[in-house]
Amino acid sequence: MPGLIGKKIGMTSVFGADGKNIPCTVIEAGPCVVTQIRTEEKDGYCAVQLAYDEKKEKHTSAPLMGHFKKANTTPKRKLVEFENDYSNELKLGDSINVSDVFKDADTWVDVTGISKGKGFQGVVKRYGFAGVGGQTHGQADRLRAPGSMGASSWPSRVFKGKRLAGRMGGDRVKILNLKVIKVIPENNLLLVKGSIPGASGSYVIVEG
Repeated sequence: MPGLIGKKIGMTSVFGADGKNIPCTVIEAGPCVVTQIRTEEKDGYCAVQLAYDEKKEKHTSAPLMGHFKKANTTPKRKLVEFENDYSNELKLGDSINVSDVFKDADTWVDVTGISKGKGFQGVVKRYGFAGVGGQTHGQADRLRAPGSMGASSWPSRVFKGKRLAGRMGGDRVKILNLKVIKVIPENNLLLVKGSIPGASGSYVIVEG
């Protein structure tokens, strides 16, 4: 079975068997619909395309409406491809729930999401720079400055890749090996240990 598209609901905590309080993230994983199956003969690679989350028809383009009608399903907001040969397991229009992929807890998953955007930030917050020193020797307003940009004589320019201030966050981030604490199949909920990238309500990809 491929992974699932889900939505980050928020964070909570549960007590383990040893009585310890475990922080965990609640993910609504699925139900997802199979909207396309890629094959080696037709597309050059094997994959399955899943769709998740309802969308209004008036906000969906005509080509996408035709794409969803082929799978005999309603318009969806999020489409994701999972590469592998699932042609023997899945058919067009099949629905996949959290119980189809994750039978029980104590399994490990990889979660991919878009990290929170932080806007334009300086080098101290963006890269953890220590600053250029104390507030003495005439540099009272230079505490959080990045320091030297490089040599002045040669190459008389700033090297590419220099860590400077700029836009932070909003990146695709993948967290590996998160433990599944609990599976609630009647609500398509998945509780994984620890935090995952993204704000509450953002889309995530869960792979077993």
